Parts: sequence; structure tokens; C-alpha cells
Amino acid sequence: MKTCQHCRSDDRDCETDVGRRDFLTLGAGALAGGAAAAAGLTPSAADAADLSAYAEPADPALPPSTMDLVKGRAALVVVDPQIDFLSPDGVAWGVVGESVEEHGVVDNLTRLFRAAKAADVPVVISPHYYYPHDHRWAFEGALEKVMHSIGMFDRPGPLDVAGLDGSGADFMAQYKDYIFDGKTIVASPHKVYGPEQNDVSLQLRKLRVDQLVLAGMSANLCVESHMREFLEQGFEVAVVRDATAGAKIPEGDGYLAALINFRMMANAVWSTEDAVKRLSALAA
Repeated sequence: MKTCQHCRSDDRDCETDVGRRDFLTLGAGALAGGAAAAAGLTPSAADAADLSAYAEPADPALPPSTMDLVKGRAALVVVDPQIDFLSPDGVAWGVVGESVEEHGVVDNLTRLFRAAKAADVPVVISPHYYYPHDHRWAFEGALEKVMHSIGMFDRPGPLDVAGLDGSGADFMAQYKDYIFDGKTIVASPHKVYGPEQNDVSLQLRKLRVDQLVLAGMSANLCVESHMREFLEQGFEVAVVRDATAGAKIPEGDGYLAALINFRMMANAVWSTEDAVKRLSALAA
């Protein structure tokens, strides 16, 4: 039986899977096009208006951050640096690709990896994998249903890496030298959005780390969920705002939704430029 290029499965209804993927892609376009039409904007003007929604407020009501990284206490945590989110070959690209490119996420993550490694700052990856038994869940939330239907992050089993290389569940190729350097911690997979089901927090505590520079995918789902749990556990968290992105669908702009909560909840919200400078300062 032929394996579907979209769902990478031979035992699910391919037409349904592709249809869902196409629906999501069309939904993303409808969101952007509908907003532009409603505002009477040309595409270029609409793009500028969309990006302006992410700008820092001119007159902020919230107090400024006082977070400073301390050598020995800080780590870089990257969530889901995987093909399904960050590559045009990934199954989620139709809804997240525009946001990923707007913020330069792929290159910005490379800059963060490079800076952390140069400063000998611990790097922890919190990956997302689904195995066949995960597809037997009796109930799922909306995005869980979508991820499972399109075969997102699918692997044949927890001890089976057959077909992993280059698949949607694999890490982006440009990150592999950093991830597979013998020092990076690759945690067990998280299963829904947050780190409650994996060992990221344990690994960080065992390093006596309590300051986190947080980046990865996707903004309002796994990154925000990781941020919330880390805050509840007493970590100091800086989110790198242009090293994450979110889906754009008719229901809303995931990145904008997350950015508002990052500002209200995180200990700091930094640009990649700022985060790299702060990480680099720890190399001295």
C-alpha cells in the first residue's frame, strides 16, 4: 500500500487527511484576504497593517522586565524545532508558514543555538512525537484532532526510528549540528502542548537551572503552554518573540494571541537580537 506524502500513513483515509490539510491552507488565506478586504487595503498595505499589530505598544501599561541572565543558572529551551512546523515540506506549513517567514523564525533559531553553544549555555529540546498508540485516544481537542489527522510528528514507535530522517517529525537539518553535538539534552516527547508529560523540567532542575530563554513552535500552543508550566514551577522565563510563530486560520491569529500573553505573563519578552547579546555576554 502506498504511503501518503501528507499523512505518511498507510492505514488512514488519505482523502480525508489531504482534504483537512487543504482546508487549513485555504482557511489561512481566507483569514488574511478577508481582513485586507474588510479594511479596504491593498495586499502590501495589509501586510504592513498585520505586522503593525505585533509592534510594541507606544504607551505600555505593564512594568518593564528586570530579568538578567546569570551564568550557570540559564538555559536555552527550544520547543518543536521540527520539519512539520518549520519547513515548506511540513504538514502544518499551510497555516504557519506565513508567520514563520514574517518573523524569520528558522534563521533566528539558528542564531540562538549558535549563541548558546558559544557561551556554553545548556540547550534543551522539547520535541513532539506521536506513535501509533497515540492515535487510539478516546477524545481529543480541536488541534489534537487536526495534528493526528494529518500525521503530524508521526513516528512508528518510541523505540523505532525507521523513516525518521527527513520526515516531518525530524529536526530541521540546519539545527542538527547543534542538537547532536553530544551536549544538547533531547527530552522525552511532550504529547499535547505543555511539558507536563515529559522530562524537561527534571533535566533543568538537575542542572540547577532556573532561568530559561524559550523559543520554538508554535507560539500560542506548545510555546505558551511551556511558558505557563515553567512559570508555575518557579522558573524565570524570557520568551524570544521572533523565534516563534503561529497559525493563521479563520478562528484567529495564533501568534498575536500568544504575544499578548507573553507580554502579560513572561518575566521578559526579547527579540532574537537582544537574546543573542544576553547569551553572548555569558561567554566572558
